[in-house]
Amino acid sequence: MIKHIVMWDVRGESAEEKQAAAFDLKTKFESLRGEIPGLLFLEVGIDFSRVDYACDVVLYSEFTDEASLERYATHPAHLRVKDSLKDVRIARHQVDYSPFKSVSAHAGTD
Repeated sequence: MIKHIVMWDVRGESAEEKQAAAFDLKTKFESLRGEIPGLLFLEVGIDFSRVDYACDVVLYSEFTDEASLERYATHPAHLRVKDSLKDVRIARHQVDYSPFKSVSAHAGTD
């Protein structure tokens, strides 16, 4: 299993505009449920803490394997959602990992 986590900051001049953008992003990503083979689980959360270092929105999803995640990245339904939100996102952070696969602490060099 592969876990895919993405966090975004969204554009907005006011708290209300940011909230509307966050809900739009949430709704669009949730529409992908059942559309993409290998996508086992998808959850979108909107931050309520409003601390200055928090991201506005988080996507947590699970895939059967790395190949499923790769297919998701290029799937037409995902690309439509991604393209429709390109003017909404102002920052993006991502982590992909397998809870069953260890990565060597010395895999790369600094």
